[in-house]
Amino acid sequence: MHTSTEHLASTARDPGFEDRTYRKVILRILPILLLCYMAAYLDRVNIGFAKLDMLNDLQFSNTVYALGASMFFWGYFLFEVPSNLLLHRYGARFWIARIMASWAIISMAVAFTVPLAKLFHVEASTMFYVLRFLLGICEAGFFPGVILYLNYWFPTHRQSRVMSGFLIAMPISLTLGGVLSGWLMTSLNGWHGMAGWQWMLLIEGIPSVLMAVVVFTCLCDNIDKAAWLSSDEKQMLKANLQQDNHGKATRLSEVFFNKRVWLLVFILLTFNTGFYGLAFWMPSIIKSAGITSSLEIGLLTAIPYGVAVVAMLLNARHSNRTGERRLHAAVPAFIGGCGLILSAFFANNLVLSVLFLSVAASGILSLMPIFWTLPGSVLSGVAAAAGIGMINAIGNLSGFTGSMITAVAETLTGNINNGTYVLGLCLFASGLLILSIPASMLGRQGSETATDLKLETA
Repeated sequence: MHTSTEHLASTARDPGFEDRTYRKVILRILPILLLCYMAAYLDRVNIGFAKLDMLNDLQFSNTVYALGASMFFWGYFLFEVPSNLLLHRYGARFWIARIMASWAIISMAVAFTVPLAKLFHVEASTMFYVLRFLLGICEAGFFPGVILYLNYWFPTHRQSRVMSGFLIAMPISLTLGGVLSGWLMTSLNGWHGMAGWQWMLLIEGIPSVLMAVVVFTCLCDNIDKAAWLSSDEKQMLKANLQQDNHGKATRLSEVFFNKRVWLLVFILLTFNTGFYGLAFWMPSIIKSAGITSSLEIGLLTAIPYGVAVVAMLLNARHSNRTGERRLHAAVPAFIGGCGLILSAFFANNLVLSVLFLSVAASGILSLMPIFWTLPGSVLSGVAAAAGIGMINAIGNLSGFTGSMITAVAETLTGNINNGTYVLGLCLFASGLLILSIPASMLGRQGSETATDLKLETA
C-alpha cells in the first residue's frame, strides 16, 4: 500500500505522465483496431455495390437481395453475446484474429454463390441467404469486442476521443471502399470469365486475412500483458480503471433487467436503422438519379462519407473538451434525420441529393463515438462483455429493418427514395430517446482522474 501511494504521488508530480502514457497506448493499439474495422466495413457493405450487377447476373429480385443482406444481422444477433463472452474469457488477440479470418473466407465465398449452390443442390437464392447468415455468425463479436477491449484500457471520460479514432475507420472505409469497389467492378468485369462484382468480393476479403495475422502477432490482451508498458504506467492505468469502475454493474444478472441497458438498446436500434438503410442503399439511391457507371457511383458515394469524417472528429473533440455528451449525440441524430428526408425529397436533383446525403452521413456518424462511451459508464467486467454484446446484437437487428424498409418502399411505390423518409423518422426517434438519458448515465464530466481522487484520500 505504501509503495502504491508513493507511486501515485510521484506520478502526480509529473502532470504529463498520464497523458503521455495514454498517448502511448493509443499509438500502440488504435492503428491496429482502426485497420481491422476498415477491413470489416469494407466486407460488410460491399454487398451494396455488388447489388448493382449481381442481381441481374443471379436473377435476384430486390426482395431477395434485401432479405439476403439482412440475414447477416440475424446470424450476428444470435452469436453476438456468446462471442463477446468468449473474447472476455480467451483474450482479444486470439478471438479477434479468429473473427477476421473466418469472416474473410465467407465474404469471399459469396462470389461463388452459384457454384456453391450447384455443389449443395440448392437454389442460388438459398445459398446467398446461407452465406450471409454465416457471415453474420463469423463477424459476431468483433465490434462489441473492440468496444469491450477499449474499456480494458481507458476510463469513461477518456473514451469519446478514442472511440472517434476507432470509428473513423467506418467513414474512411466507406469513402475509399466506394471508389475501390466501383473501380474493381468496372475494370475487372469479365476478366478470366468472372464478373466485376465477384472480383470485388474476392479482392476486398484479402485485407481481413492480413489483419488477422497482424492482430494475432501484435495485439496484447490487457494491461498486464503489455510488455511495452513500464510498471509505473501499468499501475496508473489500472488505478484509473479501478476508480472508474466503481459503482458499475459487474454481474450478468445485472445486465438483462437493467433499464439503462435497454434504453441504450433502443437508441442503437433506431439510429442504426437509419445508418444501415443509408449504407446498403446509397449506391442505388444515387443510381436512381440517373448515374449508371459503377465507378461514378463509387466516387459520388465517397463524398458523403468524406464529409462525415470531418464532422465526426469535430463533434467528438468538442464533446471531449466540454465533457457534454447528451446534446453531442442527440443533435447529430436530428441532423441525420433531416438530411435523409431532404435527400429523398430532392432525389431527382443529383447535386442536392448528394449534399443532403452528406448531411445525413455526418449526423449519423457523429453520433456513434459518443453513444459507444455510454455502455462503459454503467457496466464493467463480465457484465460489460455481455451488456455491450447484447446492446450491439439487438441494436444491429436494425440492419434487417433498414434494408427491408427501403426494399418494401421500392416494391410498393416503385421509388426507392420513399423508404428514406421512414429512415429519417427513425433518427428523430433516436434523438428523442437520447434526450431522455438520465444524468447518472453520463458519468463524470471533465478530466478528473483516479490518481487525483486517490491522492485526496491517501
